[in-house]
Amino acid sequence: MEDLKLIALDPEDLRVLSCHLQDAVVRVGDMAFIGAEMRFAAIANRFDWEGAAKAGVNQRRRTGLRFERVKGARVQGFDLKQKDHALALLAVTFEAGDEPSGAVILHFAGGAAVRLEVECIEAEMRDLGSAWTTSSRPAHAIDE
Repeated sequence: MEDLKLIALDPEDLRVLSCHLQDAVVRVGDMAFIGAEMRFAAIANRFDWEGAAKAGVNQRRRTGLRFERVKGARVQGFDLKQKDHALALLAVTFEAGDEPSGAVILHFAGGAAVRLEVECIEAEMRDLGSAWTTSSRPAHAIDE
C-alpha cells in the first residue's frame, strides 16, 4: 500500500484525518508545541484501518501529524514529563469559535486530551515509512 498523505483545511477534512488516525498510539515525548512557529507536531503509530478492511492484514504505520496556525496548546489527563507514556488516540475534532478560528481537540483513551487553539484548520498527516504487521486489531466496547 502506498504511503498516505492528507491535508485538512476544514472540519470535514479533519473528520477524514480523524478516521485514519483512530487508534493511533502516540508517545507523550513525540508531541511538541512550537509556539514561536505556531505549530503543533506529533509522531504516531497509526493502525491502518483501510489496509485491514481491504486485505484483512493488521498493520501499523509511522505517521507524522502537524497543525499550523496554532495560537496555544493545553493538555488534560496526562503528565508532559512522562515522555515514554503512550496514549491511544480516539478522535480528532473541531470546536468552532469566531470562524474560521476555533479549537482542534485530540481525544485520547481515558479522558486525556490535547486542545489546540487555532486561527483556522491547517493540518497535514503523512506516513513516514513502510508498514509493519501487528498481531492485534484495536477493538472498542460499545456502551448501551
